[in-house]
Amino acid sequence: MISKEPSIAVGILDHCREVAGIFNGIFESPGGGRLQGKFSIRSENGRVTLTADSGNFTAGKEALFRNVSGGTFILHDVVIGAQFHWEQKQEETFSGDLIIAVREDGTLAVVNAILLEDYLASVVSSEMNPEAPEEFLKAHAIISRSWLGAMLERKARGGTRMLPQSLSREGEVIRWYSREDHDMFDVCADDHCQRYQGITKIYSQRPLKAVEATRGVFLLHGEEICDARFSKSCGGLTEEFENTWEEKHVSYLESVPDSSVQHPKLESEMAAEDWILSNPDAYCNTTDDALLAQILPPSDVATKNFFRWAVDYDRRELEEIVISKSGIDFGTLLDLVPVQRGPSGRIFKLKIVGSNATVIVGKELEIRRWLSTTHLYSSAFVVMTEREDDGTPKHFLFYGAGWGHGVGLCQIGAAVMATKKFSAEDILQHYFQNTQLQKLY
Repeated sequence: MISKEPSIAVGILDHCREVAGIFNGIFESPGGGRLQGKFSIRSENGRVTLTADSGNFTAGKEALFRNVSGGTFILHDVVIGAQFHWEQKQEETFSGDLIIAVREDGTLAVVNAILLEDYLASVVSSEMNPEAPEEFLKAHAIISRSWLGAMLERKARGGTRMLPQSLSREGEVIRWYSREDHDMFDVCADDHCQRYQGITKIYSQRPLKAVEATRGVFLLHGEEICDARFSKSCGGLTEEFENTWEEKHVSYLESVPDSSVQHPKLESEMAAEDWILSNPDAYCNTTDDALLAQILPPSDVATKNFFRWAVDYDRRELEEIVISKSGIDFGTLLDLVPVQRGPSGRIFKLKIVGSNATVIVGKELEIRRWLSTTHLYSSAFVVMTEREDDGTPKHFLFYGAGWGHGVGLCQIGAAVMATKKFSAEDILQHYFQNTQLQKLY
């Protein structure tokens, strides 16, 4: 088990042709040269080639630019929220070292080498607003540290890269996305893993204090560090691990109500429909704009109606989306039929019926990808179909619940709990039952 603070490699950009930025301070090249000021890096003939104010440099397939002055470096046009509805580019500033590696196809992987606790200060500030309640920030620091610790330990034990996983059965496309499917770095900087936007988002001392107050503290289940997952809003009930990722039961990632009152797990299609079309009591059921502005980062504040939401598609519009995302020509889209749901109402197997093909798709993220130009907010939805006189669908109206996969901690729910004076430990015990906190370094 982890016994000292590790250094980690964070993928900031990947599969890019060129990267540009500024060295704010002195950075040492692999050849011993000193670099500072503006720079651009590209690959030429499989080699890292840098052009900078302080001189040009060519290395091999990988180059480490070591931070020797305690300065920072800026990267331009960093993509955040890739493929989601909040996708955008921004300039970001980082501490630590810069690593550039050339892939076999000639593109670049841009990596930040940094100590874990410094990384966490950025994650907590990037995932949520740094002005969020202190106990929530402490809880988030612990789960972010724990998730990464669990991933690093699995990686050390297995030593293999985990690619997107799938189950192959006739008439089915069942796919999920592992958090360990990176080869040139430990963890990426975007929503696929954890949001990490360097020191750009650390404009308050509160996240720094939360990380320091919990330094080296991990969430454990028995003798193992917890794979502590989280999403933005569960919609009132959290989801179970096996319905989103690999098919194994994780006892501390079971479905729990995001509420002080008990809500039963959803065990039928009728119960799911009633739940999604209702407005139940839940911590994440808030429309308080002032509160949301306090707990959500700017990129998320614009997302409204996340607890319950609706999307209306013309049939032909949805047909075009589905064929572009799935690569399957379903012909005329005839029906969308939930096959299996989890206890939060999230569909993890959906039957898409067309005049040319019928396919069952899963798990939840693949469903969300196939049914939106970006991603649906969640796979907890019911579909109301308006039909022509001959029975052919005319419109598909989706009513949905929640934002994200719903497994583990509900970020908005947990932040609201903190405003109600719950402690960080109370929050963690609510979402991750039968776990304990332990300081490992």
